[in-house]
Amino acid sequence: MDTIKQLNDEVVACRKCPRLVRYREAVAREKRRAFLDWDYWGKPVPGFGDTHAGLLILGLAPAAHGANRTGRVFTGDRSGDFLYKALFSAGLANQPTSTHRGDGLALKNAYISATCRCAPPANKPLPSELANCRPYFERELDLIRPRAILALGGIALRAYLGLLKDRGQIKSLAQFPFSHGASYAFPGGLPRLFACYHPSQQNTFTGKLTDAMLVRVLRDIRQFLKSTQK
Repeated sequence: MDTIKQLNDEVVACRKCPRLVRYREAVAREKRRAFLDWDYWGKPVPGFGDTHAGLLILGLAPAAHGANRTGRVFTGDRSGDFLYKALFSAGLANQPTSTHRGDGLALKNAYISATCRCAPPANKPLPSELANCRPYFERELDLIRPRAILALGGIALRAYLGLLKDRGQIKSLAQFPFSHGASYAFPGGLPRLFACYHPSQQNTFTGKLTDAMLVRVLRDIRQFLKSTQK
């Protein structure tokens, strides 16, 4: 029987996308001056969190000097700093910081994944690369069986909706436009989908996404999970 550990071992060993393999490994060799003493991860980044979570958070891809350096999703860059602080404020993490694997961080009822597991050049994975990664996400959904999905940004939202469409569970992506704070219910016991701006520096430095906005979405999700708990 498939397990999260088996899945994550496969993710870490993946070499399906030559462009991404070359880029992630080059970044790990060359490093950034501020991190010269780091032994970069330089491999695909597996999911992280509570494997029995009610909430699955879907991001875009590892940052070249963030998760590609630390080996943990959303760890080692300012987007991650912003996200984990909010998760702690919303009661979904045991501490507000995530600096490296083994730092004691644990998520509560939340699991974090990504549409692409390798750091892509210019933070832009190709459609073929997203397609190569999608089976990993599908298996995560089947193993974790979350009751809520939080899509961080429009790309993550469309990636999840595209999966539902290909499975014949929805007819059109256009029925479910991206907007911050939106949520969508689906028939057949599918998870409820929530949307939030991605915690990129472009969004957080300009105030498009504030701490309060993200915490509000996370608390709405916690309330939804509590109200639907069996």
